[in-house]
Amino acid sequence: MTMFTPMSARQIVERIAQRTMTVESVVRACLERVAEREATVGAWTFLNADAVLAEARRLDAAGIGGALAGVPLGVKDLIDTVEYPTAYGSPIYAGHRPAWDAACVARARAAGALVLGKTVTTEFATYFPGKTANPHDPRATPGGSSSGSAAAVADGMVPLAYGTQTAASVIRPAAYCGVVGFKPSFGRISRAGVKSLAESLDTIGVFARDVADAALFSGVLTGRAPSIPVATGLPRILLCPTPAADRADAAALATLDAAAALLARKGANVVERPLPEPFGGLYAAQTEIMAVEAAVALSHEVACHATQLSAPLRQLIASADSVAPERYDADLQLAQRCRGAFDTFLGDADVLMTLSALGEAPEGLTATGDPICGRLWTLLGVPCLHLPFGVGPRGLPLGVQLVARYGEDERLLAVGEALSGVLRRV
Repeated sequence: MTMFTPMSARQIVERIAQRTMTVESVVRACLERVAEREATVGAWTFLNADAVLAEARRLDAAGIGGALAGVPLGVKDLIDTVEYPTAYGSPIYAGHRPAWDAACVARARAAGALVLGKTVTTEFATYFPGKTANPHDPRATPGGSSSGSAAAVADGMVPLAYGTQTAASVIRPAAYCGVVGFKPSFGRISRAGVKSLAESLDTIGVFARDVADAALFSGVLTGRAPSIPVATGLPRILLCPTPAADRADAAALATLDAAAALLARKGANVVERPLPEPFGGLYAAQTEIMAVEAAVALSHEVACHATQLSAPLRQLIASADSVAPERYDADLQLAQRCRGAFDTFLGDADVLMTLSALGEAPEGLTATGDPICGRLWTLLGVPCLHLPFGVGPRGLPLGVQLVARYGEDERLLAVGEALSGVLRRV
């Protein structure tokens, strides 16, 4: 690994501003890491070294500034980019060239960032995986659907990358790859120019190697003043294994308990409570809403390109037929009731802490792991943050998920910064 690849986005911005480093040197370091590791990891679906180096030289000549000045980004191949093809993980759109950048990409460019390339996504951000392997063990999945983005950040190819989450597609790959993953509150980051899968669920998120970088990146994308979260002491934490714990392996459960015990020893107020009974119905509700809305969003592809859809995607779309409109409406109503009840359930806690995934990344590249640990929170639309912590029996990353009230994204990031400072020291 070269001297530049471990650098944070914040360090890059600072050194570009001080003129002790050029954008071109940062990009060359990233490209060297890609050249070294891409054959093993397979994080990228499109990368044009000549083009990105030319863009880096242009930024250097212009004396670029901004909150993300000189920071190379990985853009999930579900998100439109005018300079690079966007295929949405499907052969249907091979070579497709959008006419403009997605709003989230345009915002980052305006802040001085540049796109290193497009990262692998599963087919239309569903279940059929791409070529990406877990950088910690190429025999294991990196998770999905934001496979390439999580793997690229974890492997030092790029400091920041975009993800999207409809079930667990930011938090789970962050957990499997051992990086910070942040899913903001629903609607916080504009989805204009992002291929839709489920209108009620799709949320743009980010991957970074630490919480402060995730906060900086997401601040740019939301249009709020980019800021580094300030850790102001350990918070009140509601420990909540959720019904997903019934399917989790021993290492994941032990990690959650160990994190809670450590934080309590360091002064955090940790209280454990199970979810109220109605919340258990959100798992099935999310699954049904996702199926119905995916069938609608992919109507053209089903009508005109059905033979080019994978068997798992066809099964997902077919499952929508068993969800009557009345059932779909009831699912949405349940979600709305639980959103109102969630604030009350949290009480005086700052955040809820729970599982990010059922365990280490499973072996095999034909599937991307179980999304159950994210389904409930995605349907509620609340912000979620994965913090790496510990490893499992196969030496692969584990961690915990923090969840906050809707709209309390900055508070969640500040709490995450405080907690990660404790967890990182173990």
